Amino acid sequence: MEDLVSQWRGRKVFLTGHTGFKGGWLSLWLAAKGAEVRGFALEPDTQPNLFAVASIGAAVEDIRGDVRDYPMLEAAMKEFAPEVVFHLAAQPLVRRSYADPLGTFSTNVMGTANVLEAIRKTPSVRAVVCITTDKCYQNREWVWPYRETDALGGIDPYSSSKACAEIVSAAFRNSYFPAERFGDHRVAIATARAGNVIGGGDWSEDRLIPDLIRGFLAGSPVLIRRPRATRPWQHVLEPLHGYMLLAEHLLSARADCATAFNFGPGDGDAWPVERVVAKLAALWGQGASWELGDSGEGVHEAHQLRLDASKARTQLGWRPRLRTDVALEWTLDWYRNWQSGAPMAERTRAQIGQYEQLIQSASGD
Repeated sequence: MEDLVSQWRGRKVFLTGHTGFKGGWLSLWLAAKGAEVRGFALEPDTQPNLFAVASIGAAVEDIRGDVRDYPMLEAAMKEFAPEVVFHLAAQPLVRRSYADPLGTFSTNVMGTANVLEAIRKTPSVRAVVCITTDKCYQNREWVWPYRETDALGGIDPYSSSKACAEIVSAAFRNSYFPAERFGDHRVAIATARAGNVIGGGDWSEDRLIPDLIRGFLAGSPVLIRRPRATRPWQHVLEPLHGYMLLAEHLLSARADCATAFNFGPGDGDAWPVERVVAKLAALWGQGASWELGDSGEGVHEAHQLRLDASKARTQLGWRPRLRTDVALEWTLDWYRNWQSGAPMAERTRAQIGQYEQLIQSASGD
């Protein structure tokens, strides 16, 4: 049976982006496993936000800083002396990247370079996982899933910046921490590419689930821009489990895992947007309505995008546990609890516990 705690108990973890959606869930999960977590991030950029609602500041050391501020970042990392670094800080929105391309590139590219340079100056670090996105691939709009060996690219500033972050990560790995000299430096750097992540506590702009929840709560119809676009939907805990498994393999001196990994759902969970909307509306019930169409803003968004996660399954033993319909149920349950005034730190930890039970029950598979 997989030991879900001992790998992390007492381990020092430096996590950028802990005030964001994925970073907040990961912070709580690592803290629940007994890790000592220092978070480094900007203020949450939405109201409400997961960081405040789930009381994440009570579980981790909270440092507010910008990954573009190299001196502050290096000082915060070196003083903490972590063994593990998870880099999640980013400008994560496609449509915002069109409005602020320079901010997107400076955060996602130079921010990544700054994190990796700070790691180079921090002798305690052993394992690094840089999170990018499934959108880092040169999207050819084909029907088969992308593998880690496929070409990187990006039409929009966000996708392009994440492809650049992959290249920067590979450059630092090959220049300073090559696999053939692992016995000398003992540092392993990997990148992680996940699909469209859903779950409670996301209030970002121009994202399907938060837009739907806002519309449903307000009782107003939600405009669905790309109803036939197909995405690899997955609950936030799915890729986060993959990130932690990847870090565990890196800590175990698995230099062969110091590469790129996809974390995506199976073929049956790459749903069109319209199907996701219909399912969530049916779960919500009264007050849920939407309108199909395009916003008319004319920005490019991928129509077809799927990931091949067979490498993560083979090398890490990772696989998805929640089908898309169940992930939507968990997501809606979280927002319903928040709407009712439930203690969301407890509810968020409870979903983490439910997910760990799924891992344990399937450990003999």
